[in-house]
Amino acid sequence: MELCPCGSEKAYADCCQPLITGERAAETAEALMRSRYTAHAKREFDYIFDTTYPDSRQEEDRKGTAAWSRKLDWQRLEIRDVAAGGADDTTGTVTFLARYRKNGKAFDHHEIAEFVKEDDRWYFKDGQPPAPVQVVRTGPKVGRNDPCSCGSGKKYKKCCGA
Repeated sequence: MELCPCGSEKAYADCCQPLITGERAAETAEALMRSRYTAHAKREFDYIFDTTYPDSRQEEDRKGTAAWSRKLDWQRLEIRDVAAGGADDTTGTVTFLARYRKNGKAFDHHEIAEFVKEDDRWYFKDGQPPAPVQVVRTGPKVGRNDPCSCGSGKKYKKCCGA
């Protein structure tokens, strides 16, 4: 049994393959997101184009997406958040992280994808990067010349900061 690349832990034949082949339509925005990732992994670029919102489709995008995706080795999809996008909704967003390798180097594609449903079909409309998360230090900053916090009695720069 071949597992689906979308990370659902289901068989490909029971998960995304029926969506990609047109046997059935995605019931939710998340299902469409997973199937679009799988289409990248399986090199099914027509499906990616066909599930893009009609007003957003451009032939150059079809060619560019295919050329870009062919160079990548898709590793894993992580769904981080889903807002709306259920069977009874007409819009939804899916925040995801897609991991891939290019020329042996690992990369992450983090996006908030917007989906719309028209005529009982879900479409990918647009994607935006998530807002950066600012890290706030909770403890005091240790200076280079301060005593090391490990208790060695040495300066931080000569101990743990080396």
